[in-house]
Amino acid sequence: MIQTILTRRNLVLLAAGGSLGLLLGAFAFQYIGGMAPCKLCIWQRWPHGVAVAAGLLALMMRGRFWPLVGMLGAATTGAIGIYHTGVERRWWEGPTSCTSSGTSGMSADDLLEQIMAAPLIRCDEVPWEMFTLSMASWNAIISFGLAAIWLMAWKRS
Repeated sequence: MIQTILTRRNLVLLAAGGSLGLLLGAFAFQYIGGMAPCKLCIWQRWPHGVAVAAGLLALMMRGRFWPLVGMLGAATTGAIGIYHTGVERRWWEGPTSCTSSGTSGMSADDLLEQIMAAPLIRCDEVPWEMFTLSMASWNAIISFGLAAIWLMAWKRS
């Protein structure tokens, strides 16, 4: 019975729908919740868009190519989510355009210049978390789950 439920079509719908849901959630946080995204948040959205498009194409065409593209999109956004989580937790530095490099040894003029050149939204600050995990962390966890669903769809192609 489970084989009849987990068809290629249903798996593609679930995986692409998951990416669409994450995108809609991100936009809801941005537009309804007033939480503007940082650069790394934006980077995480593009692969979800690829996965949604791959899902639409996989529903229209047979073959293994589009489920593979969807899986790569989900895995890519998951990897960016892990990178972003590391930046937020200060495990490593993020892009210099959206993180702080510190202020020790800086003159007042240099500090003022850094402040004036800083982006409005920083990648190394956590604006929201649930169960001690940030949005980037949740995106990574869910996206790797979606990649697994894409893999199942790919195997049924």
